[in-house]
Amino acid sequence: MQPIIIVLIILVVLVFIALIKTIQVIPQASAAIVERFGRYTRTLNAGLNIVVPFIDTIRNRIDLREQVVPFPPQPVITQDNLVVNIDTVIYYQVTDARAATYEVASYIQAIEQLTVTTLRNIIGGMDLERTLTSREEINAALRGVLDEATGKWGIRVNRVELKAIEPPTSIQDSMEKQMRADRDKRAAILQAEGVRQSEILRAEGEKQSQILRAEGEAKAAALRAEGEAQAVRTVFEAIHAGDPDQKLLSYQYLQMLPKIAEGDANKLWIVPSEIGDALKGLSGAMGNFGAMGGGGSGGNGASVPAQERREKPSID
Repeated sequence: MQPIIIVLIILVVLVFIALIKTIQVIPQASAAIVERFGRYTRTLNAGLNIVVPFIDTIRNRIDLREQVVPFPPQPVITQDNLVVNIDTVIYYQVTDARAATYEVASYIQAIEQLTVTTLRNIIGGMDLERTLTSREEINAALRGVLDEATGKWGIRVNRVELKAIEPPTSIQDSMEKQMRADRDKRAAILQAEGVRQSEILRAEGEKQSQILRAEGEAKAAALRAEGEAQAVRTVFEAIHAGDPDQKLLSYQYLQMLPKIAEGDANKLWIVPSEIGDALKGLSGAMGNFGAMGGGGSGGNGASVPAQERREKPSID
């Protein structure tokens, strides 16, 4: 009985192993290559799959998602014989699991080597300045070459990026000095432009203020002249309305003469020719006044010259 039990146990274990090998569960976004006696049979997609145990074998399981592979820095010589280190990142995706398994031994290594050789060919035709400023152009050229070469491997290169481009240390120092000089130059230009703009604005402000001041003075002078003209016109109309005689005008004229001579700056006083007529008219008026006063009081006319002398202003 014991040998029979042992045989049954062995059969159960074999059946269990066969069931395990028969049922294959493939995760989502993955694929498996099935070989039968060493020959490709089919590709298992995501889900539950049935294979023939001990006859069909799983050769390779491939991830169909987009992969990101960074490559180490590679020394590349530019057209002007400068060595730069370039880091690259490749974004690729397996589109054909069978081709990725049988067309190339290691597609990761193949992509890396192809990237290095293509990068050296592209950078070899550019100088350092163009290399530092043409990342998009380099990325596009790399992607085109890689996508064309990896198509038969069942690989699609979606994107190529240059992580860093590191020139030699001496070149970096020279570039930093040049950038510092350019920044200082731009700062000096901006400062000079600011000073120039401020001077222009200040000059325009002074010009505008002078124009406004001149306009204000002109308006003030016009208003002052208009006021003086109005005052003269009013006085003239008042005088004509009062109908003054020659005697009153002569007396007012003589009253204004001392005011004309006022001031420390008046060293020389020119006597106008009309003063004689004014004095004659005034002396005649005073003579008549004295004669009228003498007849009423019984006095004589000898006091008239003395009064005339008292009223007559001194003329220097």
